This record gives sequence, C-alpha cells and structure tokens, in this order.
Amino acid sequence: MKKIAIIGLPNVGKSSLFNRIAKQRIAITSDFSGTTRDIKSHEVFIGEKPCIILDTGGLDRSSELFANVHDMSMETSKKADILLMVVDGKRLPSDEEKKIFYALQARNKPIALVINKIDNDKEMERAWEFSEFGAENVFAISVSHNRGVSALLEWIATYLPTPEGSVVNEPSENDEEEDEDWGEEDDWDDEEELPAAIEEETVPDNRINVAIIGRVNVGKSSLLNALVGKQRAVVSSIEGTTIDPVDEAIEYNEKIINFVDTAGLRRRGKIEGIEKFALMRTKEMLERANIALLVLDASEPFKELDERIAGLVEENNLACIIVLNKWDQANVEYEEIMKEVRDRFKFLSYAPLISVSALTKQRVSKIKEMLLSVYENYAQRIPTARLNEVIKEATIKHQIPSDHAKVVKIYFATQYQSKPPRIVLVMNKPRSLHFSYRRYLANRLRETFNLEGTPILIYPRAKGEKDEQNEQDDA
Repeated sequence: MKKIAIIGLPNVGKSSLFNRIAKQRIAITSDFSGTTRDIKSHEVFIGEKPCIILDTGGLDRSSELFANVHDMSMETSKKADILLMVVDGKRLPSDEEKKIFYALQARNKPIALVINKIDNDKEMERAWEFSEFGAENVFAISVSHNRGVSALLEWIATYLPTPEGSVVNEPSENDEEEDEDWGEEDDWDDEEELPAAIEEETVPDNRINVAIIGRVNVGKSSLLNALVGKQRAVVSSIEGTTIDPVDEAIEYNEKIINFVDTAGLRRRGKIEGIEKFALMRTKEMLERANIALLVLDASEPFKELDERIAGLVEENNLACIIVLNKWDQANVEYEEIMKEVRDRFKFLSYAPLISVSALTKQRVSKIKEMLLSVYENYAQRIPTARLNEVIKEATIKHQIPSDHAKVVKIYFATQYQSKPPRIVLVMNKPRSLHFSYRRYLANRLRETFNLEGTPILIYPRAKGEKDEQNEQDDA
C-alpha cells in the first residue's frame, strides 16, 4: 500500500491536513509550535484507492528534542512513496524550507508543494512568492476552509494503484463543501466538544490493544521502541516528549498486538497547554484498551502520582502488567521492591510484575509472551457448572455473614461477559453481600482458574433484576 508523508516546518498545518484527509480528528492540532512529535499513520481511501497517510513532526533543530523529531521525520520521508511538503502561505518562503524541499526533491519521488492558509482569492497573490522553489506540482489550499484540498487529492490519486475489481469515483466539487470543519482554527477550549479521535469498533479476537501508561519520563516511548523493534516514538530526556498517543501493531504468535504509547501524566496542577488534550486522548485510548502496561521507574522512589495513574487501570477495568523499567539503574533488591509494589498497589494485586530495561532491552521480549497469557485470562469464559461448584465450595468453607440474623444465600452464579470476566450472583439479599466477601470469592476463583492479570467483576443481583444495572456498577 502506498505511503504519503506530510512534511514541513512546525505549525504550518501538517496535522490539520492529515485530519482533513482522514476525515477524523486523529492528530492533535494547536497553535503551539512542535505539537506533533511522533509519526502518526492512518489508512484512508482517496478516490476509492487505499493508501496510508503519515503525519510527521515539524522539521526543527532548535533543541535536542526537536532534533530527534527532525531526524525521524526525514527518515520517514525516505520510506514514503509520495511526499507533500507543506508551507505556511501567510509567511514568506524561508531558505530552510527551500533546502528541505530540494533535499526531498532529490529522492526522485512524486512531490507536491502544498501552500497552506491561502484562505481566499485575494491571498492567492502570496502563493506566487513560492514560485522560486521551482516545484512542478503546486497546490494553494486552506485546510481550515477546505479550499483546494480536492485538487490535491486528485493529484495524489493519480499515483495510487486501482484495486482489482473496483470502480474509481473521481472527487466531486461538492467534496469541498463539507459542513464539518477539521481545520486549525477550531476552538479547543471546551473539552466537552472534542470528539473521539477514533470511533468505536468491534475488536477482532486476534487483536490485543495494549496501552503503555505512566508518569512523564519513566521510559514509555523507549519501551514501545524496544517492543516493536524500531524507533517508532521520539525519545528524549525532556519531560512530556510524547503528546499524541503513538500506536504501532506487531504480529506475534498469530495475534496482532497493537501498542499505544500514551502521553506521560503529571499532577493536575502541572498540566498546561496541549497537555490537556494529550490527557483526553490518553483517557480515550484507555477506554479502548484491553491491557495496560503500567510503567514504573525502578531507579527512583515511587510517587503518589504513580498510584493515581494505576487507579486508571482499575477505573477502566483493564487487565494489567506492572513493568519496572530502568532496572539496570536500580539500587534495590528485587524482593524489596516487589514488596513495596504490592503494598502500594494493593488494588492491582492480580497484576504480574516484570523488571526490565528498555534501554538495554533486558527482558523486554518476555513482555510479549506475558501479554498473550494475560489476554487469554482476560477473555476467559468459565463453564457455568464449574463456576457454581467453586462458589458453593467457597460459601461452605466460609459462610456468608448474615444480615441482622437473616440468612444470606447465593442461588446461582453465571458469567455473562468476558474481557474482563463479569459474574452475576443471583441472591436473596444482594445488598447484604459485603465487598470483602466479594473479594474473597474473587480470590477463590483465582485459586481455581488461571485469571492472573485480569480483574474479576462480581455483581450481586436479586432474582429478576435487570442486567443493565451491571453496567452502572462499572462506573
């Protein structure tokens, strides 16, 4: 499938063009220079021809962080089949932009000079300033007003192969009259109005969505790169390097594992600017995830924020693996840190723990096998007959506390859903089942069935009570 890379200096509208072509707000856009840092990819159809668009970070070498972004963006342009060099039509051409364009042009690939922010006919005069680039394919567009975009798409479509057996429909003039505005001028202040980046979808059984979460600078991006075997995310010592969630899928033992490196989380009072959008995207990714890799920094004491972030795992009912990163820099015994983890994160007692070094790749490969094992437990369905046997044995061994001298009984148990396992207990007095007894039953189930890594959700219900209440209990 052909790849189209969108290249340019920071804040010229690359991510807005990416979102426009994708017809979704996937990449975060803002007035902050350097918002995009990692490579985002998305499969789209242009004139019914499939292709992959790549949104790259702004080309800037003003700091260590942006030098890394620059290098990754230029490396992506080498692997792409079609190049779109985006410039800001409201500014005069710069020598740096010409240098970049000539370097891209030398790669002998289809390349277009895309002059963005030409919002009306009067501003077309400024587009002539860019004639000194000597570009053969020039498109003056306005992403925010959706002007000239369909002409650019038509040009791209000429370089895309037609799928066998399909009829290609050329873009119509009405394509530029869409009601929705995907541009940079959107008001991002009201978080309630921000749509989901990706619509809900049915996840195939062979696909595992894994969210990599943790506070800033614990090595999440380094872990992603080590897991997928290539530099997929920008790594820097600067806190808050990752803004947009970065996803990359790999195939492992007939499963597709889709890793998402989420933005590092800070204390609420320190969240500024585009980081609030990053936090929203992180929450969206967690809603779609199956398993969380909770990354902790083993080279320094744990913080209260680590516990709060771990709480997101419980809040979203995710399976979990606790990853102690930077083990090569740790100055503590394994048994000691294990005890501290279990004491501080008691609500994740079901989560297995592994110590790794993303930098040296020490034990990183073991995480993949653990993910498959945990996902199998997370998706497990317990036979009803066996489930009731275990519950009955548990109640005989440790009787349910009575309610004001009245006997509390469990009539029947059934698992009504998996991912994670959700179990209903049909009872005579469901409100009398204390949470500590529910925890006792969950522990007995763990002793009997292999449920390592996954939460077990137990709902006491009266006979005839509707199951819709179960979902309310999840909230």
